[in-house]
Amino acid sequence: MKGPLRFSGVMPANVLPFRSDLAIDEPAYRRHLRWLADTRGVTGIVANGHASEVSSLNREERRRSLAIALDEIGGACPIITGVYSDGTQDAVDLARDARAAGAAGVLVFPPTLFMWGAQLKPDMVLRHFSEIAARADLPIVVFEYPPASGIGYSPETLARLAEIPHVVAVKDWSNEIVAFESNLRALRATGRSVAMLSAFTMSLMATFLLGADGAISGMGSVTADLQAELFEACGKGDLDGARRINDRLAPLVSVFYAPPFVDMHNRMKEALVLLGRIPAAHVRPPLTPVSGADREAIRRALAAAGLL
Repeated sequence: MKGPLRFSGVMPANVLPFRSDLAIDEPAYRRHLRWLADTRGVTGIVANGHASEVSSLNREERRRSLAIALDEIGGACPIITGVYSDGTQDAVDLARDARAAGAAGVLVFPPTLFMWGAQLKPDMVLRHFSEIAARADLPIVVFEYPPASGIGYSPETLARLAEIPHVVAVKDWSNEIVAFESNLRALRATGRSVAMLSAFTMSLMATFLLGADGAISGMGSVTADLQAELFEACGKGDLDGARRINDRLAPLVSVFYAPPFVDMHNRMKEALVLLGRIPAAHVRPPLTPVSGADREAIRRALAAAGLL
């Protein structure tokens, strides 16, 4: 592995536009990536994350999605790619693909197997990450899920993961502010330079004020500029300015993350269509298009945020 990397600032997880035949819409994807990379305050981009409907992408499509991102904006900012797999060997193979392509690092999702006992057997978690680190040899961002999901890691497990030299950051989606602060304190107590990147988009300002080093957010595909302004204001201690930006984000947070939660990225695609940034909001099954009522709610939220 090269010298240690420290990730900070706002790192959007890009959505992935599809054509009507559900193939990757490469020209639209490139335009979307370029807007993100050109946004002031964006310090990196995450490809092949939840926002890109990664579970619907086969290995070749994940390679292609990453290759497009690296070709279009790889010279402008680091590209992290998601490693979404239920098996350690598959995860190693995906991470090796990322290294061969030139990605700056990988965001490692927890295998769903972990919900059957990884919280009681942290050695499973350590073995998974240690194998990826040793055999793929590139920087790793640990994806922390909500504890209630059964596959979120305890603060103690995160601290042990931070001992792996390849682990450079945690994307914390604990989705509960007490858990977030406990995780942050556990990481800081290790003394290692492991970045805490908030994915708690519903309380992003609170996590920034607690001391998060930045954010990885699918909503950043729509609001990277506002999230970067919010991070900057919090870092300066400009609470009034931060509240004003947070108030602009609030209508979109409310509409994107309304039940059913599974539609969050579908809704973000619809927002990008309304903003003229992508041509269509096609999603792959089993996801389904949003309703007309949802689309109108998104339009109203964009207007309330001052984006339309």
